[in-house]
Amino acid sequence: MHVPDGFINAPTSAVTGVVAAGAIAGSLRGARRELDERTAPLAGLVAAFIFAVQMLNFPVAAGTSGHLLGGALAAILVGPFTGVLCVSVVLLMQGILFADGGLTALGVNITDMAIVTTVVAYALFRGLVKVLPRTRRSVTVASFVAALVSVPAAALAFTLLYWIGGTTDVSIGKVATAMIGVHVLIGIGEAVITALTVGAVVAVRPDLVYGARGLRQRLRLRVNGELVDAPGGAPAPGPAPVAARSHRKVWITGLVASLVLAGFVSFYASADPDGLEKVASDKGIDKKAEEHASADSPLADYGVKDIADARISGGLAGVIGVGVTVVAGSAVFWAVRRRRSDDASPSTTETTV
Repeated sequence: MHVPDGFINAPTSAVTGVVAAGAIAGSLRGARRELDERTAPLAGLVAAFIFAVQMLNFPVAAGTSGHLLGGALAAILVGPFTGVLCVSVVLLMQGILFADGGLTALGVNITDMAIVTTVVAYALFRGLVKVLPRTRRSVTVASFVAALVSVPAAALAFTLLYWIGGTTDVSIGKVATAMIGVHVLIGIGEAVITALTVGAVVAVRPDLVYGARGLRQRLRLRVNGELVDAPGGAPAPGPAPVAARSHRKVWITGLVASLVLAGFVSFYASADPDGLEKVASDKGIDKKAEEHASADSPLADYGVKDIADARISGGLAGVIGVGVTVVAGSAVFWAVRRRRSDDASPSTTETTV
């Protein structure tokens, strides 16, 4: 789904750049409310994990592969505004360091892969958790459905952008059919990865999952043979308070998993073109594709320049990518969190007696 330079014309790319910039600015403000003692330490890790898993292309059809987009996963784990920032950090690192996704098309990619996937996924997720039973399994099921829908939604968004500003003369009907068809299949993989990841975190630390807040059911009492909510909405007995529980173990586990996935497992990923690459080649969308501005980067195409061994080159590039992404992401989210703390003052703090 990473759109190269030359697929979309300059005016449309510029407009999406403005849209992306506005969304990022709004997300920086919104993330101040989301980044607390639970989400702030993990947001940079979520970005690094998405980077790592995006290196794991999986086959979806003959000669076609797909990979995680990550918008649904990020939104559910750390919140929708922070999720937009997580995916945007990943796309920025990929475009600058790895020549993956055009630099002039960065606005297109952020709009498509960060904004559309996050908004669609989180809106659907919140709707589902409101109607499903308040259980951990419901969070996992809602994550699966939200992630599944978010990928063809992104494919539809690209199709609309191509219809507005595509640089080649290809029938929009053919583009829509091919893009949405293959990305429904990719969405299944996205849904499985998202549900497994969210389910794993919810199983051990539901307090760390933004989308699972309020999961604990109210304490209910039996009165005259009927179950009624306890007075004052008292929560049922549950885990220890968040402040008393360390994030360190989860953070280390997630970082190690990201490094292993990017540094070792990625070598065994499918080498087939992803959904957009395949459709672009088959339909002729790529006729005016331009060489990436970072094509000479020492990490271009997820390999380290001058290292001949493909396994070592790709693994080292993956490890570097995870490291750079977690540092860049953590710096952004630390700054946002600090800004929230700086904005707090006695005049804006209410004391309840």
